[in-house]
Amino acid sequence: MGSFDFVTVFFFVAAVIIFLQLRNVLGRRTGNERPPIDPYSAREGDLEAPDNDDDSKIITLPRRDGDKAVSDKFAAADAYSPVGTELNNSLRNVISADPDFDPKGFANGARTAYEMIVTAYAEGDKKTLKSLLSREVYEGFVSAIKDRESRSETIKSTFVGIDKADIVQAEMKDSDAHITLRIVSELITATYDKGGEVIDGDPDSVGEVNDVWTFARDTRSRDPNWKLIATESED
Repeated sequence: MGSFDFVTVFFFVAAVIIFLQLRNVLGRRTGNERPPIDPYSAREGDLEAPDNDDDSKIITLPRRDGDKAVSDKFAAADAYSPVGTELNNSLRNVISADPDFDPKGFANGARTAYEMIVTAYAEGDKKTLKSLLSREVYEGFVSAIKDRESRSETIKSTFVGIDKADIVQAEMKDSDAHITLRIVSELITATYDKGGEVIDGDPDSVGEVNDVWTFARDTRSRDPNWKLIATESED
């Protein structure tokens, strides 16, 4: 009888140990488990961000709701010019074609482009000009540079700064967006002949320059860069 009890207890203990080991390996169901994910039927809206304390490892994808993105961007046009004005309506048309367009950001970028172009022209830097100008404007600038060089003339120019760079017109021509700015800048510039004599400008004074420049970009293109397509001086 004692032997029988010992064997029974032995197998009972062994069964308990095996059960505990299986539970540790397989886990327990609590009723809160997530169902298995089917990667072929899951929609974009069904995917949840991973629960991760390290924010640097979380990548947020841009929204794909195009209409909402455009609507949000209209606020940038409204902040730049009053709602209902011709300029505001024109900027909204550009944003409809290119939701990434931001009038304020564009004007700031135009300031940088303006300085680069003016400096490159004075230095005869054709490589820089080619990356910023349309073919027609580039050819005009290069022609002027060659004409200047043929007379052995040089330009020395110091860029002081830009007082204003305001968008005054915007329009869509098919898929091309055209943005026109009135730019008021301050320069110290002088042109010298081959003998070193000043023949234009003043190397000792700051002059105000008023320009109207138009930039364009094909909104269907993946290239985000704008090109200068027209220049006009208001002096």
